[in-house]
Amino acid sequence: MTEGRRREGGRHAASLARPYAWTAGRTRPTVDLAVEALVETTPEGRTAPFSPTNPLAVVTQFCLHQRSVAEVGAHLGVPLGVARVLIGDLLIAGQVSIRETLTADASWDERNDLLERVLSGLRAL
Repeated sequence: MTEGRRREGGRHAASLARPYAWTAGRTRPTVDLAVEALVETTPEGRTAPFSPTNPLAVVTQFCLHQRSVAEVGAHLGVPLGVARVLIGDLLIAGQVSIRETLTADASWDERNDLLERVLSGLRAL
C-alpha cells in the first residue's frame, strides 16, 4: 500500500476491514458479555481443528487458560465489539465457557480481587 493510502496515525485504510469480515459485519454479540468476563475453552473447543488463520480457532487456543474478553480483543488486535461477537459465537457453539466475575451481591474482597486481576492483566498487555 502506498503512503498516500495510509490513514492518520500510520494505519492502513483497510486495517479494520478484516476483523469485521470475520464477524460478517456484526458488531454486537448474540449474548451479553462484560469486558471483564472470563473466557475459557471447553473440552469440545480443545478438540476442534486449529488453523492459525481462523480467528475462532485462535481464540480457543488463547483461552486454554482463563482470559478476559478484553484480553482476547487485545491479543487479536481487534475492536472489543469484534472480540465479543467471536466469543459469543464460540459460546453458542459450546467451544468456550464464560465465568462472570462479579454478581450484584459480591463482597468487597471479591471486588478487590477483580480490580487486582484487571490491573495485572493491563500490566501484562
